[in-house]
Amino acid sequence: MFYRPADGHGLPHNPFNAIVTPRPIGWISTRGADGSENLAPYSFFNAVAYVPPQVMFASTSAKEDRGDTKDSVANIRETGVFCVNVVEYAMRDVMNRTSGPWPRETDEFELAGIARAECETVACSRVSGAPASLECRMTQIVNLEGEANFAVFGEVTGVHIREDCLKDGMFDVLSFNPLTRLGYRDYSVIRETFSLKRPGE
Repeated sequence: MFYRPADGHGLPHNPFNAIVTPRPIGWISTRGADGSENLAPYSFFNAVAYVPPQVMFASTSAKEDRGDTKDSVANIRETGVFCVNVVEYAMRDVMNRTSGPWPRETDEFELAGIARAECETVACSRVSGAPASLECRMTQIVNLEGEANFAVFGEVTGVHIREDCLKDGMFDVLSFNPLTRLGYRDYSVIRETFSLKRPGE
């Protein structure tokens, strides 16, 4: 089949978000200028540069109580900082709980019973039990084509790694089984890895 997105796909559900898979999940924690806390997962997320280390996530919808965006982007606009928390398989249910369209005053840490800790280099909370957390200073917010589409870029200013996730001096993803997003309501978990040597190495 072939379709032009502008003309529609004719299927019961949009296949686009199932084609680009698996996607890592950035569990983004932020704090508003008023001190309110927010925690929400985003599957349009990735690392984008090594030196300095940088990440991005995209928010693609809006809430009535936040105007043109959602709580995460609104908070980052106010404070210029955020934290990316890595999601492990064991946290799948509490992560999903934080994905709801909750009112802006809702603290998702409390809502889902998630332990928090204060970040070291930025003023917001992080998921204290996460396999890793990346403290970030926002570098730019890009307004993408379409309604409520924003890409947030940040420089990583601090890295937390859970001790049991380090093995022989390396961050061991099999120690916590990263959760990934597929399409529709589907997720997957990484339980197997293999290595490839690049040409010229």
